[in-house]
This record gives sequence, C-alpha cells and structure tokens, in this order.
Amino acid sequence: MKIISTNIAKPTTFVWNGQNVTTGIYKKPISQPIFLGKEDVKGDEVSDRKVHGGIFKACYLFSADHYPYWKNLYPHLEWTYGMLGENLTVKGLDEKELHIGDIYKVGNALVQITQPREPCFKFAAKFKSSEVLNQFISHGYPGTYISVLEEGTVTINDTFELIKKAKNSISTYDFFQLLYAENKNKAHIKSIIDNDALPQRKRERLKRFL
Repeated sequence: MKIISTNIAKPTTFVWNGQNVTTGIYKKPISQPIFLGKEDVKGDEVSDRKVHGGIFKACYLFSADHYPYWKNLYPHLEWTYGMLGENLTVKGLDEKELHIGDIYKVGNALVQITQPREPCFKFAAKFKSSEVLNQFISHGYPGTYISVLEEGTVTINDTFELIKKAKNSISTYDFFQLLYAENKNKAHIKSIIDNDALPQRKRERLKRFL
C-alpha cells in the first residue's frame, strides 16, 4: 500500500433542512507532508467530534483503486483525490486484506486499523445525491479509520509496512458487511467483541446480537 495523495479540509458550510451545517468532508490534496496526531490530522477540519476524530478515528484512509467506480457513477462532479473525504488516498488498499487491529508503520508514524467509514448525510450533501449512501453501503469498500499509536509525519509515496497482524479478528470488509446486515454473522461478532482496536461502545452494541 502506498500513499498517493495527502488531503486536508478547511471548514465548509452548507444548508441542510434549513440549517447551516459545518463539515470537514471537502478535503483537497496538498503537496506537503501531514502530521498524524493522536486524535486528528494536524491542520485538518473536524467539525463534529461525536462522529469524527478521536483516538479511534484519528485519520481516514480510502483506496485509490475504487476511484474509477465512483467517477463512473458521478462523472459530472469535479474529481480530485480527497473526494471521498479521506486524509490519505492509498493505492493498493484492500479492505478484504486489512483486519481490525492490524498495526502498520507508515512514514514515521505507527498506526492501527480500527473501523470502516459509515456514511452520513454530509456525504450525501457533497455528492448531491440521495442514492449515494446506499451505493456506498452496497459497494462494500468503505476505506478505514486508523488509530495513531505513535504520532508522526507521512507524505506522498510513503508505503505501509505491516508490523503486527491482528489475531482473532475479521477484515474491514467483513466488519462493514456486519454493521449493515439484517441478519448478523454471530461468528464474526464473537471474533471482534474483545478487540481493543474498536471502541467499547461499538463492541457493546454488537454483543446485543449474540
């Protein structure tokens, strides 16, 4: 996996249901390295810290390999990397190979795979589509958030070195399917409910399905 774009956002305001909403989803590529902090990317806008930022969502990664799929669906949009709201656009990122809890070295930071992105109304507003949320879920490749175990700087062309593979875990792809499945895979839940890479509150919610 290799970083091909580093992206940050300035606060952007749009109107939703008659109210002004501020978001950091409008990320744009920058040429400089970015600093991965424990709870966010330095200089990046995180407007709603109830659902973004924090130790389990310090930085968001999305695969460059899925850009053609989205460009084909929305060719009228102005496309740059960062369009899916990611801080790091990563070539070769495969959600079926990433497991919750995997630890990687990238640049001079140490990071851990935590959880897939769950799309919200801000994503729909950016794409100007009422269908994009269902499309994102059905496509099944949501990218991943990471925790930053050791803060550091990353830049374009940095590669991810696997330091430690998670034990008794499931892939980011399978976990994303689990979140939205009507009939939850109980074996997958049992594999993930004791994984410290996930927030306790999310694990407690999953336990209810056992």
